[in-house]
Formats: sequence, C-alpha cells, structure tokens
Amino acid sequence: MALILHIDTATAIGSVSLSENGVALETMENIEQRDHAATVGIFVKTLLERHHRSAEELDAIAVSAGPGSYTGLRVGAATAKGLCYTWNKPLIAVSTLQMMANGMKAAYEGADVFLVPMIDARRMEVFTAVYNKDLEPVLEPQAMILETQSFDPYMIAKNTIFFGDGAPKWQVLLGVRPNASFPAYHISAAHMVPLAEKSFASKHFEDVAYFTPNYLKAFYHPGKK
Repeated sequence: MALILHIDTATAIGSVSLSENGVALETMENIEQRDHAATVGIFVKTLLERHHRSAEELDAIAVSAGPGSYTGLRVGAATAKGLCYTWNKPLIAVSTLQMMANGMKAAYEGADVFLVPMIDARRMEVFTAVYNKDLEPVLEPQAMILETQSFDPYMIAKNTIFFGDGAPKWQVLLGVRPNASFPAYHISAAHMVPLAEKSFASKHFEDVAYFTPNYLKAFYHPGKK
C-alpha cells in the first residue's frame, strides 16, 4: 500500500490525483489542453497541501504513458520525471488505454464484455485497444483507421463497449449494431490508481532517465514535408 501521485495529460482533459492505499483521495482537472503545462504543477502542490502531505511522504509518481496527444504526453512525462528526479521517487508508467478501460470497468462489473477505449487521432483514426473484463489486452494498443468491419470479431462474440473522445465518430460510422454500446466516459487520473498500486506492489518501475511515452505513431506537423 502506498501514497502515489498520478498525472494524466494524454488528452484534452488533464488531471492529477492523489491516492493512498489504492483509494483516490482527491482529483483535480483542467479541460483546456493548452493549459496542461501550467496547471499540473499547481494541482500537485494543491493536493499535497490540502491533504497535509509532504513530497517526502510520497512513495511513487505515476504517469499516463500514452498513447494520446503528442504534446500532452510530453507535458505529463516531463512533469513526472522532473518530480521523480527532484524528490528521488520511483516512476510508474500506466497505459492510457488500459487506464480508460479500468475507469469504465466498474460500470460493467460482473459482465463478460469487451472494453474498447478510443482516443481521437484526427480524421477517421483513433488510438485504441480491446480489453477483456480482467483488463487483459485482446487487441494490443494501436493506431487504427476506422472501417465499418474493424471490430466485427468482437461484436459478434459479445457486448462490446466503445468509449472515449474517439468513440463518437466510430458510432456515426458504425450506425446501430447489436452488441455495440457507447456509454459516456470522462477520463481521469483517478482511473489509474489500482493499476499504479499493482505496479508499485510488484516494484515495476521505469528508468527515469530513459522513459519516453508510448506515442504509437510519429509526431505529425502540418508544415513538414
């Protein structure tokens, strides 16, 4: 059991959560992606002060490691690594897609479903993966250009839950199909708490010097030839 700070800036919504013994104490969020770099540090300071904790008491720093926004992931990784260096804490990396699947899992507790988080990646492309009810990857994280048959094997097998900011365009493309559900989802750093706690217990830490986010695809610059 540990006191862990969790940072997620992978998408348009950025958040920081403080957890103790696997329970989120409080989460602060920012909905303006361009402000992530300015708000994350403030959130960290505020959360520690509100809960009367010092940096020395932290056991680890966890970061949502991608995929997602290139700039957002860099902000999160740089902040987490900086805190780890400054406070001499271990770094835990959590897959953003698995974090999202964990956040949706509670709504389907006990049900045998596929969980399909989707992060918008421009046009008809998404970052996605397919997880079973135990959060094991059935389809590994990848950048996917959506086509109407993209998830047919999963929807044929069982109820398949699509969610995240990339899901609305998939819902329009797919139309009404049996075994396809599109519940609302709000991404949060709190959703990585049990995953980070598990990594901490098994001492699965990253090398702070060499850690980089999982971008899944090269950075796109509209002016680059």
